[in-house]
Amino acid sequence: MLGGLALAAGAVGAAGAYIGRKKKVKPKQQRVSDNPANVWARPGMTVTFRAEVMPGREREERTARVKDLLPSGRVTLYEVAGEHAQKEFEAL
Repeated sequence: MLGGLALAAGAVGAAGAYIGRKKKVKPKQQRVSDNPANVWARPGMTVTFRAEVMPGREREERTARVKDLLPSGRVTLYEVAGEHAQKEFEAL
């Protein structure tokens, strides 16, 4: 009988933990387009690639202008082809 009581108490505790965790789930992160005031780059702004991304090049050779900010938070550049993420650039 004591084993059954312990099993029931464990089940109630597990259910409570599951329900509590379910309530604390955070909503998905906002996309860049949802909050235009909070973006890391803007069209026309200059950004500099980190030295690790372009080794052996001077800072001026690693600098480019932002052409477009994409909904994913990535950017396209005038001087360099492709899409680029914030982590590829030096901190502002």
